[in-house]
Amino acid sequence: MIRLENVTRVYRRGGEKLTVLDGLSLDMEGGKFYALMGPSGSGKTTMLNLVGGLDRPDSGHVAVAGEDVGALEGAALSQWRADNVGFVFQGFNLIPVLTALENVMLPLSLTPLSRAERRKHAEFALELVGMSDRLSHRPQQLSGGQEQRVAIARAIATDPGIILADEPTGDLDRDSADQVLGLLERLNKEFQKTILMVTHDPAAAERAQRIVNLDKGRLADDPREGA
Repeated sequence: MIRLENVTRVYRRGGEKLTVLDGLSLDMEGGKFYALMGPSGSGKTTMLNLVGGLDRPDSGHVAVAGEDVGALEGAALSQWRADNVGFVFQGFNLIPVLTALENVMLPLSLTPLSRAERRKHAEFALELVGMSDRLSHRPQQLSGGQEQRVAIARAIATDPGIILADEPTGDLDRDSADQVLGLLERLNKEFQKTILMVTHDPAAAERAQRIVNLDKGRLADDPREGA
């Protein structure tokens, strides 16, 4: 479902050239839970951004379900992301002045659904993550774990096939992190979501079915098959 073929991504800072991904080739199956691991600067988040269409490779190809993501532009790229990808970030990225329900309804504004239908979808997503009793709460009224569950509800509200999670448990205590990881496992196993999760936490990575290790923009070893 996801194929990176000889992908290179270079950033320039002043006169310095930094190669973040260096001819990376990798195939990832749909419906699997992947953990992306490696030291800082190994290219994990860049890889996630390329798969999600938030960045473009300098060379090579990124294909998702047969679609050349790097060839999409403007409205077509925005619509592709809305239809196919949900994002979960370490910092939650919820809008402080909006309620949990309103935050989850936001990505649905790109769909042809009516407001009533958008509300119904958002309520269902919040119910799935165990937050149906917090619909009217704003982010400052929620714990970190609750905020991340709302963020996951927002990511799945449009029913995308892929969830990209960048350090989703990085700001959480162990109990909250375990709840979030359990939720990602459920989304993978029960709803067949493809999940790519960047993490530095070995305990979090063990929840995945496969671990991909990156080092200096290349594969450090072959993906590990999990249980």
